[in-house]
Amino acid sequence: MNSDTAVKAPWLASYDGVPHHLDYPDISMIELIEKNAIQGCYLNAKAYDFMGRHVTYLEFINEINICAKALKAIGIKKDDVVTICMPNTPQAITMFYAVNMVGAISNMVHPLSAEGEIKKYVNDSGSVAALTMDMFYGKFAAVWNDTPGLKTIICASIKEALPKVKKQVFNITKGRKIAPIPNKAGVIRYSDFIKKGENYRGDYRCNKKGDDVAAILYSGGTTGTTKGILLTNLNFNSLAMQTAAAGNCIVHGHSMLSIMPVFHGFGLGVTIHTALSHGCMCILVPKFSVDVYADILKKYRPNYIAGVPTLFEALLRSRKMKDLDLSCLEGVFSGGDSLSSELKKKVDAFLKEHNAKVQIREGYGTTECVTASCLTPKNFYREGSIGIPFPDTYYKIVEPGTDKELPYGADGEICISGPSVMKGYMDNPEETAETLRVHSDGRTWVHTGDLGMMDSDGFLYYKQRIKRMIISSGYSIYPSQLENIIDNHPMVLMSTCIGVPDPYKIQKVKAFIVLRPGVKETAKVKADIKKHCEKNIARYAMPYEFEYRDSLPQTLVGKVAYTVLEKEELEKINSENKEKK
Repeated sequence: MNSDTAVKAPWLASYDGVPHHLDYPDISMIELIEKNAIQGCYLNAKAYDFMGRHVTYLEFINEINICAKALKAIGIKKDDVVTICMPNTPQAITMFYAVNMVGAISNMVHPLSAEGEIKKYVNDSGSVAALTMDMFYGKFAAVWNDTPGLKTIICASIKEALPKVKKQVFNITKGRKIAPIPNKAGVIRYSDFIKKGENYRGDYRCNKKGDDVAAILYSGGTTGTTKGILLTNLNFNSLAMQTAAAGNCIVHGHSMLSIMPVFHGFGLGVTIHTALSHGCMCILVPKFSVDVYADILKKYRPNYIAGVPTLFEALLRSRKMKDLDLSCLEGVFSGGDSLSSELKKKVDAFLKEHNAKVQIREGYGTTECVTASCLTPKNFYREGSIGIPFPDTYYKIVEPGTDKELPYGADGEICISGPSVMKGYMDNPEETAETLRVHSDGRTWVHTGDLGMMDSDGFLYYKQRIKRMIISSGYSIYPSQLENIIDNHPMVLMSTCIGVPDPYKIQKVKAFIVLRPGVKETAKVKADIKKHCEKNIARYAMPYEFEYRDSLPQTLVGKVAYTVLEKEELEKINSENKEKK
């Protein structure tokens, strides 16, 4: 690791008790959890709670060992890839660490992904097995013939992880609506899968090192097309250690509200791995809703909350929050999207009114570094700033497309260097070389594609995406991908998608479509195109509106002028707001 003087680090003066450097062990993710649980003497502390059912660290580690044995029993080998397409459930996190224990790689996929996306993620990663919920099995079944490498599908059920009383309620309510899993070769229920582990007697542990790839998460990189990001044990372990150090509030035995999804770097890296690496209890929430949010805060009184800005906006809107005592909160963290100064003020006021003694702290990062690598200090805040870098992490602002560092106060591309920086993009050396660049200081830097500024004290200010992208409820949506899907419909000539301002989601997707010559804009045609999109586009990225036009505006070189469409929509919104007043 280079010394502080090798790269400018003016933020160190604002660390306020946070260590400048940390010592990162050269071990796997599961080893870090085991090691800390033993050394910290908290094996009997609660590791997670799921709808009232909780297990201790000793029980959790035992569950992971049995699951790891089961993976070996079905033939999973070192460096094999296992897709995990799950919400936040015990089976999901147990499988994640069991895959790590046997030296395999977890491929983390959004459970609401469309069939076509699942096929791509499974094939691109070379997954040989997949874990999913029984309610999502149909998607895998629909593409199984097109995923020749996929040999085993493990189907979990929510009821398997519930307390006894809630299992009975589930069976006569939601459970009745879930289609039964067929008795078919290659398909196994999670409970039967675990029995294989209980009966397995062979070797199963493969203690990998820090530099070994541990997981694949998905993001758009610098070009806006989805790519698998190869993340190592060190990436996750350093992230966990840095987050705890920079957060300066994590205490073992306290609880983390794990409401951010496990297929997202923020959810997996911060609300799961950071918490479990430091002896906290994860309160697993499989599905977010405003009402559930309020009820969980009342019932569990968590010490730490981490989420996207829309989650905190929901906190402000819920009537159930009116008389809620939040004195339990020791850390409130926002990430995944830009937190406006106005929303921060509202949340801070809300926290104070409800007896919390903390401010909401904004983090910034990228999936290429797992998640956050910069955070607002614990005890003070600079208007509009996203904070200062984590220990051993360096930021600089460069002239876009170069490694030329710009002076303090100048806008340019945000670059990041540190131990959480990814190994690279899966099977994409060109984009890896474009994003990971070695500068004259000898460090490897992630070129984020984000525009920002650093002041002379090292505080960072995020401005906007340099590349075209839509951010909706914390999710990155890439218009080019949606357009490719829409254009693939036989009745569509061309399309373009834009982000439209939305008070809740920040942005929502709108699609503009030009039909092929001779195709009439009938209700049947519109319904067919919408059905095609629903099958191939994830729910969170689905356009809220389809507008049909005879032509789309173009630039002088013949490209679709999507900025013209964005301007039109903004003017329309402003006009409607004036009329309401």
